[in-house]
Amino acid sequence: MDFELTSEQRALRALARKLADAVFAPRAAKWDALEEYPWENVKDLVGAGLMGMTVPAEHGGSGRPVLDVVLVIEEIARACGITARIVVEGSLGVVGALTAYGTDAQKRRYFPWVLDGEKPAIAISEPAAGSAATDLETHAEEAPGGFRLTGHKCWITGAGTSRLYLVFARFGGRPGAEGIGGLLVERDTPGFTIGRREFMMGLRGIPEGELHFDGCVVPRDNLLVGPGDGFKKLMRAYNGQRLGAATVALGLAQGAYERALAYATERRQFGRPIADFQGIRWKLADMAIRLDAARLLIHRAAARAGRGFPDALEAAKAKTFAAETAQEVTSQALQIHGAAGYGRSLPLERMMRDARMFAIGGGTLEMMRNLIADRVLPTRADWRK
Repeated sequence: MDFELTSEQRALRALARKLADAVFAPRAAKWDALEEYPWENVKDLVGAGLMGMTVPAEHGGSGRPVLDVVLVIEEIARACGITARIVVEGSLGVVGALTAYGTDAQKRRYFPWVLDGEKPAIAISEPAAGSAATDLETHAEEAPGGFRLTGHKCWITGAGTSRLYLVFARFGGRPGAEGIGGLLVERDTPGFTIGRREFMMGLRGIPEGELHFDGCVVPRDNLLVGPGDGFKKLMRAYNGQRLGAATVALGLAQGAYERALAYATERRQFGRPIADFQGIRWKLADMAIRLDAARLLIHRAAARAGRGFPDALEAAKAKTFAAETAQEVTSQALQIHGAAGYGRSLPLERMMRDARMFAIGGGTLEMMRNLIADRVLPTRADWRK
């Protein structure tokens, strides 16, 4: 098993780190404080070729594998979690689903949007269907020329700023997972409106909000996957999004750790650097162990995915461990800095707030553990005998 990156991957990672440190880090506090979408950063991502990295070459992209994408995400998340999330959704999630399942016409229309800076949004959650995604009630009925979409989505990342939404809907009233498919819906489609924005604890520069569909007619050509096995296909694509979320968590933790490591060697108390004290040394050692373990889980899942989708079990393991690592490492990094870490002049309090989201969004840790347990345990019928 080869753990070494190629020279091209190392160059890509170095490019992302340079951009993150020189450009994104100085702006990060601004997007958080103003709760504004970082359009300036998006332009820089486009200029560096870091949007639509998985878009196939025949459609103008670089056709990069998932591992290349997570290398970039981690480096950018060290400096700005908001911008790293845009990279996730600009190369995985909807982009992966469109690559795997989209028609040529859909790809020709929407891939240029992504390469120009569009962050497509996935619309699954509803007021009565969060973790229980198959309980969703937004429905699509046959209509002349397409489907009439009616329903209400909530907690949609990028609501209002995204131009393209992959909307999970129930077709023809069919119950359960087999009734669910996905439609590509453009923001200016009549009958589609953006609702209330939810102001969040962290990652404040990307809006989380509601979508309303009031008899919105979506052209038949915008059907990405229909009912039957559509939900399974959509969730396979979502594994890429989930792995991307794990990587943002890792990057936030790595950034916090780097600051804590530097501070511990510079800060002196009782006549010596605080890095000389065992309590600090052990914190840093534990942080380093967790970071490496999270990175290995993420890289394994990404490497095995190649240019396809990560395995659901591997993505769930990576997200669970990385999300918990991010909470622990950012908290301990802040603790090492003491009062300075709690203040807003340093990014640690922001990184800690940002990290908290990944225990919830993209699949709660409880749901991730259920998924893992379903895979590692024998069937209930076997072990309950």
